[in-house]
Amino acid sequence: MPELPEVETTRRGIAPYVEGQNVTAVRLYDRRLRWPVPEDLAQRLVGRVVEKVERRSKYLLFRLGMDTLLIHLGMTGSLRVHKDAPPKRTHDHVDLEFGNGVILRYHDPRRFGAVLWLPDAAHHPLLTGLGPEPLRPEFDADHLFRATRKRRAAIKLALMDNAVVVGVGNIYANESLFRAGIRPTRAANRISRIRMRRLREAVRETLADAIAKGGSTLRDYVDSDGAAGYFQFHYFVYGREGRPCRICGTAIRSVRLGGRATTFCPTCQR
Repeated sequence: MPELPEVETTRRGIAPYVEGQNVTAVRLYDRRLRWPVPEDLAQRLVGRVVEKVERRSKYLLFRLGMDTLLIHLGMTGSLRVHKDAPPKRTHDHVDLEFGNGVILRYHDPRRFGAVLWLPDAAHHPLLTGLGPEPLRPEFDADHLFRATRKRRAAIKLALMDNAVVVGVGNIYANESLFRAGIRPTRAANRISRIRMRRLREAVRETLADAIAKGGSTLRDYVDSDGAAGYFQFHYFVYGREGRPCRICGTAIRSVRLGGRATTFCPTCQR
């Protein structure tokens, strides 16, 4: 599933082509996503100007005045920028055409993504109750410390809770905890403020590094130009069970937390 770095990479790739551009056409090929794409999407969008493309957690938000077009990539979704669009393929769902000739195409084989129209995005259930963005100042060590004092669950599960901090999925939780030297199974409320400060920095460093490398290539994920990310070549622990730790040489171990593979170095992480 595309995580925050992949979604942010997509946002950065799309924004220069569509911000300030008016929508001239909408072609709706298949409405069957996680929630049906609105039948009247063309009526709502054509003639409107995309003022800004933002990201909140793993959601892309196309701001059009008081209205918002929300796109979520789900597990296998992608948004591609085309100046000369190829013929429609199976699993192409929506084309948005802009005044500069650019076509933005949403493709999603497993159809777990979403294309939704939000007249009042600030109060939409998908966006309310979300925690702070990990790359913004409000995500600090004090917040992370306070948010975990009553949590006896593993710190990795707390880190993946969108009410604590948004967008830290399985891959980047594993990698952040390695960089912080914290074992993912440790109870969240047993971690000191000092170690929480290091964890906060590790989350930010990991995500920033992943964004700089275009994210990780997961199954069908590619960015807006069709290029694959390469952060996966720099993983410390994720997907490396049984292989030597890049720092100390100890074999990487794996357990399951919350139904997800959780990898760590038993020597570097305590």
